[in-house]
Amino acid sequence: MIGKVIGGKSFAGTVGYVMKKDAGILDSEGITPPNVKYMVQDFHDQTLLNPRVKNVVGHISLSFSERDKAKLTDDFMRSVAKEYMQKMGVDNTQYLIVRHHDAPHPHCHIVYNRVKNDGSTVPDSNIRLRNVTVCRELTEQHGLYFATGKENVREHRLREPDKTRYEIYSALRVAVPCCRNWSEWAEALKRHGIGIEFIRNGSTDKIQGVKFMKNGHKFSGSKIDQAFSYSKLDNYFNRVQRAEQRPDTRQSSQHSYSPQSISALQTAVGGYMSAFGNRFTSQKDDSTMIDLSAFGAGNLPLPSMDSGIGISAAQLQRQPDETLEHHIARVTALINQMTAAMIDHIEEQKRKQREQIKKPKMKL
Repeated sequence: MIGKVIGGKSFAGTVGYVMKKDAGILDSEGITPPNVKYMVQDFHDQTLLNPRVKNVVGHISLSFSERDKAKLTDDFMRSVAKEYMQKMGVDNTQYLIVRHHDAPHPHCHIVYNRVKNDGSTVPDSNIRLRNVTVCRELTEQHGLYFATGKENVREHRLREPDKTRYEIYSALRVAVPCCRNWSEWAEALKRHGIGIEFIRNGSTDKIQGVKFMKNGHKFSGSKIDQAFSYSKLDNYFNRVQRAEQRPDTRQSSQHSYSPQSISALQTAVGGYMSAFGNRFTSQKDDSTMIDLSAFGAGNLPLPSMDSGIGISAAQLQRQPDETLEHHIARVTALINQMTAAMIDHIEEQKRKQREQIKKPKMKL
């Protein structure tokens, strides 16, 4: 589940947009649906209770993974949307919840009046930060899917050679965890119409790269995804072989994180550290350190849980009946969402600083 804070300049434009063709109203309060004109008037009338509020329109979209389609009935989506509003402090005010059917993934829009029924205001401070935190909580609470990276690509919109490259990516992603060595993997890919070509050093004949072929197109492993470079794949298969040879363990390829999943996590951690690592170098509070050594990513310094951005150790634990691939994808998604929250938080601070500077100084 992902929330996007959209906002809006006017109720006329926002309500008109969410009430487009094939939209379905899930719930409303304090307005008169389905007539757009009447709803806009209802919203506008309430803003007169507090004329000092400039940004009166609240607009947020909630998007869900296609994997959760069967679960996302209108009743369930309505319930989640109202839970979201309650956690975001959107209460005692007018609102409209509308479901759209114009995209493959289920999603809905929440339009609300920032002027409450009593004339007070729905807070919007750190709204993007709170949005990420609340979405994360509800996703875990309801067992919804954490979508990451290339899983969000709309394949039907791709053109060649990107279409073939994504087809290869999808096949590689499925095949790796099921295979123990290069030979088994080559056979698995052949069933998908994908060929393999090894790149060798001209003087030593040592393998130094791998390419994948399909539909007349050829891509190096790293061009498909950094997780599919020759070195990372070879390291993965070597780990699987060593694990199978140890008499004191039953670990196999099905009990190892795939290299592309490890790479995705390490990329998420690397992006976070490059952007924010220096912000925590002076902190001595060990409670902000998260141990990711199980994923080969070391310790990660994070904001405290009190900030609403941090990730707890419990959130990183593998859940009952959760596959290894889903587990590491969920952890990666948590880090990416937290990174996005940090970026929004910093941008919000900068915006407020700019507004403070622009304010005219009072003459005494």
